[in-house]
Amino acid sequence: MASGVVVRPGRLTAIAANNPEDSATIADRLGRYLDGDVTLSGVPLRDLSLAAVRERIFVADNDGRLFSGPLRAELLGPSEGPGEAGARDQRIAAALAAASATDIVDALPDGLDTVVAERGREFSGGQQQRLRLVRALLVDPQVLVLVEPTSAVDAHTEARIAARLGAARAGRTTVVCTTSPLVLDRADHVVFVEDGKVVAEGGHRELLETEPRYAAVVTRGEEES
Repeated sequence: MASGVVVRPGRLTAIAANNPEDSATIADRLGRYLDGDVTLSGVPLRDLSLAAVRERIFVADNDGRLFSGPLRAELLGPSEGPGEAGARDQRIAAALAAASATDIVDALPDGLDTVVAERGREFSGGQQQRLRLVRALLVDPQVLVLVEPTSAVDAHTEARIAARLGAARAGRTTVVCTTSPLVLDRADHVVFVEDGKVVAEGGHRELLETEPRYAAVVTRGEEES
């Protein structure tokens, strides 16, 4: 693809960019929301039907909205097929734990049966972000692309999510677009993008030591806080 990003199957790959718009553009190409020379298992995405792409690749960004209705249905989505209620709730519980969102449901009067207001306005920005992550994990696609999934949460919550995300997606391919050191440190592989092109890749700590441009980007938030 134009950026030079290569995503390794079955691993958690983090994309850190000096310009957040560049990583968002890469995410859109990976999900075929923008055209690009992207391949999936050697097959160009443009040669697949859009339905096939959407079935295999799910892109979750911070524009996703919560709609009114029971929270359980909102998290599972309309595509969830029939099944035993207990098993479905176990899946939800596992996703809530991975997204450090169990406390959100515990605080609701009717738990998962609570009716969510339009646009989820009863939840804070950080709570909405965690619930969007729960929804993305429950989709359980072959390839999950997350765009800045922890930008609105506090550092303690972010650390828990970073520690749990890999296990929650074990055996699946996950791409996280982020400059969070906490998340980058947990990735199997980090790709550093500058001005839309890959300029370095490796482990987070290795890149901190060997690539000053990467270090400047991913530690900038810590210096400003």
